Amino acid sequence: MRFAFNTPNMGIYGDVRQMVELAREAEEAGWDAFFIWDHIGSGLDWPANFADPWIMLAAMAMATKRIKLGPIVTPLPRRRPWKVAREAVTLDHLSEGRLILGVGIGSDLAREFSCFGELGDDRLHGEMLDEGLEIITRLWSGEEFSYEGKHYQLKKACFKPTPLQQPRIPIWVAGVWPNKRPFRRAAHFDGLCPIASNRSLTPQDYHDMRAYMQPYLTRGQTFDILASGNTTGTDRQQDRDNVLPFAEAGAT
Repeated sequence: MRFAFNTPNMGIYGDVRQMVELAREAEEAGWDAFFIWDHIGSGLDWPANFADPWIMLAAMAMATKRIKLGPIVTPLPRRRPWKVAREAVTLDHLSEGRLILGVGIGSDLAREFSCFGELGDDRLHGEMLDEGLEIITRLWSGEEFSYEGKHYQLKKACFKPTPLQQPRIPIWVAGVWPNKRPFRRAAHFDGLCPIASNRSLTPQDYHDMRAYMQPYLTRGQTFDILASGNTTGTDRQQDRDNVLPFAEAGAT
């Protein structure tokens, strides 16, 4: 099992210089990765100070050499997929192949869609996420293609350079358990970022979601499953007792 920080990009975590220093310290202390939330804020509904996570990740990439970096997670329907594809490859090259791209549909609970005149419908965002993921992965191929979807259309698109990581930059897909569609979607990619509504996930949840996803897993390589929680940092036995049931249930 590998271990990472996963911090907001707002409030005390919205200071880019402080976050870069924290990433450097995390690498020196032996952590494996550093992930950042991707929220944009929406005025008085969420009045904290925010920092752009992609600019923050670029600064972290320049200050570190080993740890993995990435957004957990970017709401792809809030973004143009070709813009995300370009940013991701640039960050992949800047970090020398250390980027993990976390994606999801996002949420309108804090009006991060509707505040800006965009629809907050989850079903719509699921359609946009599926199309966006196909576009991103095809743009990363470096080959010319056209695409005619319900939400996006591309004509003779071709992006260079291709990512350093091959066959592609790892993509981890978010889902709210026990909703099934996001977990079938994630099975076609490289990892899973699960949450549950209004509660913490249990080891039994991880057993159940892994069992559900198994028939849909299509890739031969390792499939990562993220588990979130807190360790004391001081009581090694207590931390081991907290983490081990999740590792045994399939969290990586």
